[in-house]
Amino acid sequence: MLKYILFILPLLLGAEEDFISHYEYGQMLYNNPRGVSCAQCHGKSGEGKIIVSYRDEHGKASLKGPDIRHKSFEEMKKSLNSYHPVMPHYYLTDEEIKTIYDYIQKRNNGTSQ
Repeated sequence: MLKYILFILPLLLGAEEDFISHYEYGQMLYNNPRGVSCAQCHGKSGEGKIIVSYRDEHGKASLKGPDIRHKSFEEMKKSLNSYHPVMPHYYLTDEEIKTIYDYIQKRNNGTSQ
C-alpha cells in the first residue's frame, strides 16, 4: 500500500500543472479553432493577408483578411460573435477568444494585455 501511495502522490501533487501553457493553447486555437485556421486569412501573427485575388468587371481586386493585432479584446469578441459574409462562425467561448487574444498580443508585443 505504501508503494502505491508513493507512486500516486507525485501524480496528485503535479495535477495542478496544465498539459499545455496558455500561450500554446492560444496558438493551437488560432491555428485551428474549429477546422478553419484564423492564420489562413489573418496571417501568422494577425497582420492580415490576401485570401484571394480575382478579376471582376472593374478590374483586378482582392479579398484580404484584416489586421487584428491592434484590436481590443472587446472588439475581437464582438467580431467573432457577429455575422460576417466571408468569415466562418467558430462558436468560441469567451475564454477561448481571450486565449486567442492573449496569444496574438504576446506574439506581437511580448506581453498579454
